[in-house]
Amino acid sequence: MSEHFYAENSEAPKTDYDLSLRPPDFSEFAGQEKVKERLILMVEAAKQRNDALDHVLLSGPPGLGKTTLAYILAQEFGSEMHCTSGPQIEKAGDLAGILTNLKHGDFLFIDEIHRLHPAIEEYLYPAMEDYRLDIIIDQGPSARSIQLTLPRFTLVGATTRAGMLTAPLRSRFGMANRLDYYPAEVLQKILIRSAALIDITIEAEGALEIARRSRGTPRIANLLLRWTRDYAQVKADNIITSPVADAALKMREIDADGLDETDVRLLESIIYKFGGGPVGLKSLAVAVGEDESTIEEVYEPYLIMQGYLNRTHRGRVAMPAAYARLGAEPPQELQKDLPL
Repeated sequence: MSEHFYAENSEAPKTDYDLSLRPPDFSEFAGQEKVKERLILMVEAAKQRNDALDHVLLSGPPGLGKTTLAYILAQEFGSEMHCTSGPQIEKAGDLAGILTNLKHGDFLFIDEIHRLHPAIEEYLYPAMEDYRLDIIIDQGPSARSIQLTLPRFTLVGATTRAGMLTAPLRSRFGMANRLDYYPAEVLQKILIRSAALIDITIEAEGALEIARRSRGTPRIANLLLRWTRDYAQVKADNIITSPVADAALKMREIDADGLDETDVRLLESIIYKFGGGPVGLKSLAVAVGEDESTIEEVYEPYLIMQGYLNRTHRGRVAMPAAYARLGAEPPQELQKDLPL
């Protein structure tokens, strides 16, 4: 008999965390065990010293929980979280305004920190290292520098492109943590928890079916859960079973391997329009009508991880698995790599 997980109706108002499906603390955060263990130890040590937490860098593909972990860290300290992103900080004055408004123990979260302008980074170095800010007032002969003392704060930087971080900035973080894709079994637990928050009954097999097609990413898993909830509400008596999840995701053109319409278009373009590659990112983006950064950061990592695609110095190349997936005849040089 299938195990059901029923949503619990509660009269208590939902918090922001409930509404966004973000876990509020480490105990409810599933997966990333090694990263979580290190962060818990850092938090405990800082609390014992009654000190601010050291600066933390979180890297990895989108949707794996970097922002969630940043909020959990601030929650553990009972501190206020200030959020911004690299592209939003356009000049030194923007950064100065943010830093001077921080209080002792506050957390500053900078998303996409690799996109900070190099001149802004220079202002950030003494703020992170010595908790001071050097501001230049006026211009020309009357220009002078004023030094402001900042309270001890914690900077949490998040990036999807860790390789683009400059060495001086990376070295100023006390710990760098890379988040990896989640196995289906962990995503299943996340989906069961999320289903309770959005008031939908789900079977373990139904959660696993969604998890397998979620590209190892909790954000995608929760988005697919919301869609499957709508499907179950209209067509399946509000219960998500494995067949219901399968039917709902087929309607969204998401196959059993988690590939969606855009993934298939990418593979088809490389194989049929560019002879299997190599093809440059710009040409590929034009062919499928997608932004270059979206292809590079959202679609390619999963296709590479699943063995459908390869990046070379000459461009993108379709692998034997891509030809098998589309039922296409691979070039002679790739046929030896096909499974028997």
